[in-house]
This record gives sequence, structure tokens and C-alpha cells, in this order.
Amino acid sequence: MAGTATLRDEAETLLRALAGEHARLREDQWRAIEALCDKEPEDSGSRVLLVQRTGFGKSAVYFTATSLLRRRGAGPTVIVSPLLALMRNQIEAAERAGVRARTINSANPEDWDAIAEAIAEDSVDVLLISPERLNNPAFRDYQLPKLAAGCGMLVVDEAHCISDWGHDFRPDYRRIATFIEDLPDSVPVLATTATANARVSDDIAEQLDKKDAATLVLRGSLDRESLRLSVVDMPDNAHRLAWLDEQLPRMDGSGIIYTLTVAAAEEVSDYLASRGHAVGSYTGRTDNAERLEREEELLGNRIKALVATSALGMGFDKPDLGFVVHLGAPSSPVAYYQQIGRAGRARDRAEVVLLPGSEDQAIWDYFGSLSFPAEDAVRRTLEVLAAEGRALSTAALETRVDLRRTRLEMMLKVLDVDGAVHRVKGGWEATGRPWVYDAERYAKVAAARTHEQRRMLAYEATTECRLEFLRKELDDAEAAPCGRCDNCTGTRTEAGVSAEAAAGAAAALSKPGVPVDPKRMWPTGLQAIGIDLKGKIPVESSAEPGRALARLSDIGWGGPLRELLSDGADREVPEDVFKAVVQVLASWDWAQRPAAVVSMGSLSRPRLVDGLAQRLAQLGRMEYLGALGRASGTGGGAHRANSAQRLQQVLHAFTVDFPVPASSVLLVDDVRDSGWSMTVAAMRLREAGATAVYPLTLALQA
Repeated sequence: MAGTATLRDEAETLLRALAGEHARLREDQWRAIEALCDKEPEDSGSRVLLVQRTGFGKSAVYFTATSLLRRRGAGPTVIVSPLLALMRNQIEAAERAGVRARTINSANPEDWDAIAEAIAEDSVDVLLISPERLNNPAFRDYQLPKLAAGCGMLVVDEAHCISDWGHDFRPDYRRIATFIEDLPDSVPVLATTATANARVSDDIAEQLDKKDAATLVLRGSLDRESLRLSVVDMPDNAHRLAWLDEQLPRMDGSGIIYTLTVAAAEEVSDYLASRGHAVGSYTGRTDNAERLEREEELLGNRIKALVATSALGMGFDKPDLGFVVHLGAPSSPVAYYQQIGRAGRARDRAEVVLLPGSEDQAIWDYFGSLSFPAEDAVRRTLEVLAAEGRALSTAALETRVDLRRTRLEMMLKVLDVDGAVHRVKGGWEATGRPWVYDAERYAKVAAARTHEQRRMLAYEATTECRLEFLRKELDDAEAAPCGRCDNCTGTRTEAGVSAEAAAGAAAALSKPGVPVDPKRMWPTGLQAIGIDLKGKIPVESSAEPGRALARLSDIGWGGPLRELLSDGADREVPEDVFKAVVQVLASWDWAQRPAAVVSMGSLSRPRLVDGLAQRLAQLGRMEYLGALGRASGTGGGAHRANSAQRLQQVLHAFTVDFPVPASSVLLVDDVRDSGWSMTVAAMRLREAGATAVYPLTLALQA
């Protein structure tokens, strides 16, 4: 290999092609490149973990190293990258430096064959793949071995996703360890992240380590000189929304407003747009084409802000982002630092404002409940697959295992990496290998998450330097007071709002009513559990479009409803809630106005549900028919989590023990979760003579 000085000169020249004529390698950039590239072909490849702040230039390291290795005859670099936005930005950066980059991901299947041919012809320098590709049977079994054999370097971007101690653990990333094991010994591996504390770094390094050499860990300072951090405590959600309305035009540049839920992102975006602000929403529910369009609008400063969930995070690269505002706190300081790191990379000043909400803890608890399932659910899944003796699709497994689809898929991916199941064409099959439920580790992960939530609350309350607090949480040895945040300067971000703005926001948040679409299709695979239903739900058996007062995650009526329903007590509906429900009914554009009211016959809150139904009947001059009965042996029991099993639980649960006139009926309940109780109850009422059934519920679970 060339001498160190010659290699560095060559690396500097390549860097300038990538980043401009004045670019120079930082010391840790050079140390990483040297470790990856300064080897003879017969030498063992290095392992490097680069933990550096957003904007440090981690991509410059792997593109420069790629060019050096390719000049010396190495195969293409494989980069595992978590988001399509990140891939797009990286490909553009690579092309500017003359690096030929291609990507294989879920959005471009029509290009896969051509890319495979280009790789075989050695006309690709960098191949970016999504971690989900590693779990695709065809890709894993046929393409991955070829990539491993010809790979010149492996890069794991956003490597904290490897670790279940990280803030954004993804089971698909677990396959990377297997891929590394299959690489020729001479292939170097680089892992990069901006958000890994010592525990996460140690976990990543342990997965990268080789028998004969430890991973070189390069951790840099996490100071961000442009960021001005502040926390603004507001009395309620109306004041938070009003603050955004008034402060948004005063913020320099364009930015991101983060929310904790999809519902909040859409609600806030709609309100700000109604007030004349150029904003858009960006969530996991936004389709790919619309995401790309909104990213481009923000990149081009054609909108003031995107109101986003964490779906807009890793991979979005706008160096001149002027501000990041959080409407609600993420559940950990590490996740918070990762998101605010999007701002101020090419600016002297960027505002970072946190507006905590009273609902934050409840939202953290909800997402915490979606962690790795309990052992009995895992064992049940393995038993079902073993007994079947063939591959089962996720939909088929869902009829036999009481887990929602997303949790079931996550669990199966983990079991696949652990070797207990194997993903094949058509679904999943058991391997028969012994598997141990690591209860101790899962308990430690849960405890760590609880600790992180407490630390996030401590961040909100601290009177010390805010950036120093975050840097210490990330184990930055150089953490020191920033001299720029609200606590360091004693200058508080304006918290007051005008009476007009507060009133406007309060009116918007108090506006009740969320449309609820009825179920149109039966769950798949019901025949496997003895239910002879499939396809579309007949029109003559289905409910009409319904209404809910609010989602429990809404920032308006969500709070009062969480308070009403959270403790499980059975009480009368408060007057303000009843009046809001009446407003929902008043604004409902009925195809045929209900002539009668029926309550669901709640087992847990009969006073609340029956009382609400009776009051609505009296006020609306409708006949109250009564509460639905419960068939013998169907009452109570744990609430099933997924659609198939929930339907099985409620399909024969309801009885109609009163005459039903040939007219439309309003069906009243407290909380809609899966929606199958309402669907079955409406079907029974239609069978009893109702011409239409309009579901009305106080709250939507999601």
C-alpha cells in the first residue's frame, strides 16, 4: 500500500471533488480512512465505528474510502441505509464526486435486474440497500451471497439501529451481523452514527469485533455551535398551538415542527395552514411520492415548515434548516438530540424549541407497550409453526397468535435472525432450532427506556446548560456549557400569546368530530379458525360511516377523553363532553337521520355508555331501544389484539333482545379500538330489522 503521506494526499484530492476545493479532512475522518484503506490485499480488513455529530462528514469518509479502494482493485462498497431520503441524498453526493452509485429498495423493483447486471460488469462503485432487503428471502438467499463475495467495503449507516439499546432499534438491522460474518476476512467494515451513547457504542462494537482485532471507535465532540436550545412551558395545548401560529413567521428560514403522533401532525398542519402558513404534514401515513414532494418543498424553501413525526429524521439533509420545534417531547434525550441535529449545519444560528405536553407520558407508555412480546406469545408462534410443518403467511399466523400485525412481523424478524424461524417465499417456517427467551435482556431494555423517559423530564426541568445535558446523556467526554441556551444566557423564549391567537386555537381544538370509516373486508385466513367469512362485508350487513368525538392521541379532545377513560371507573359523561358529542351529531350529514338509539351494552362502563345513549335519545327525540345483550359464555376475557382473533371473540357475543323498527339506528359506545365489536353489533342490528346503523363512539384508540 502507498505511504501514509501519499495516501492522505490522494484522500484529500478525492474529498475536494466531493465537498469543494477548500475541503480538508478532519483528523477523525483521516484516521477512519487510513484504518479502512491502508492495508495490503492479504491483510485482515479493519472495523471502524465512527460516532460523530450530524454534519461532521461521515458520508465523505465512506465515499472517499470507496474511491481509494476501487482504485486499488476492490469490489463495490455496500452501504446499508435506513431511509429512501438518505439514499437519494447519498446518490446525489456520490455522483458529484464521480462515484457511480445505485440503490436497491422497495421503491425501484423495476431496476433491480439492470443493477445486478451492472454490478456483475463492475460498473457500480457503491450499492445502497435498505435493511429490509436483508430480510427478503430472494435477495437474502441469491443476491446477498454474491454481494458478500465481491464486496470491497461494507458501510452500516445509522448504526445505532443495530442495537436494541438504541433509540431506533430495527430488527432488520440484526441481519447485518450475519452478513458481516459471511464477508471475506479482508473486507473492511465502517459503521457510522450521530447518536450513540457508550452503551450503544459498546453493543455495536461487540457485533463488529473480530477474533483477532477490536473495533476502532472514533468518538468526537457533539457540540453544535449554531444551536440555541430552549424549553417553553405552556398552560395547555391551545396555547402551544397559538404560540406556533404567532412565532412561526418570526423564525428565520424554514424548519421542522415535530409531533409525537400522526394525528397530532395532521391536526397541527391543518390548523397552521388554515391560518395562512405554508406548511405540510409528513408522517408514516404519507405515501412515498408525497413524501418526496414535501421534502423537495422544504429543501427549496417553498414552505415554511413540515409538521412531522419521527418519519422525517435520519437521512433528511438540509444544512440550512433554520429551526426545529417539538410539540411534545420524544421519550429520550438521545432521540431528541438526533432530531434537533437536523438544524443549523450550515447556519450561524438555528432555534431549537421544546414545547412539552401533558399527554407526553401517556404517548410514551403507548409506544412502550409495543415492545418485544411476552414469552407466551413467542412460544405460541413457534408452536403453531412447528405443528403446521409448512410455511405460514403473516396473515395466517395472525389468526392463531394474539398479536397485532406490526408486532407479529417485528417478532418474526427477530426470531429469523436468532435462527428459530426462517422466512421463505410464502411466509415463515420453523427451523426446529432451540431458542431461549432472553427475559433478562428485555427487562433491562425496558428499564433503560424508563430511565431515558425520566432523563427527558429532567432535561425539561434542568436549570443547567441544556446542550451540555444532552451531550452528557450521549457520553460526550468534552461536554461543557454552551453559553447559548436559555439557561446559559438567562434569556427566555417568548412564551406569551395574544388573546386572539389563544381563542382561535382553542376554538379549533374544541371542534369535535372525527369521521370513522366502517369495515369493508373480513380479515384474511378466518377459515383456519373455523369462521366461514371472507372477502367483502355485504352492504346489507355493514355499518354506515361513523363518528368519534376524538382520537385519544389528539391534542384537542384527546386529553379530556384520556382523563375520563384512563382509570377504568364507570361514571356519567361530563357535561362538556356531552355537549361536544351533541355538536358531532348536529354536524353529521345523515343519509337518513336515526330514529332510534342503541347502546353497546358495555361490560366495563355501562353507566357511562348507557347513560350517554339515553341522554342523546331524549335530547334528539329518538327512541332508546336499550343495550345490546351478551351471549352466554362470551362476556369478559382479555381483549384480543389482532383483527382475526378479535372478530372470533366478538362474532357471537352480541344479542338483540328488543324489537328493532325498520329505521336507522344510532349505535353508541365509549372506545373504538379494532372496530370489530361495532362491526358485528351493526350486523346484528341489521339482521334484526334496522335499515342503517350509524356508529358513534367517544374515542378512537389510535
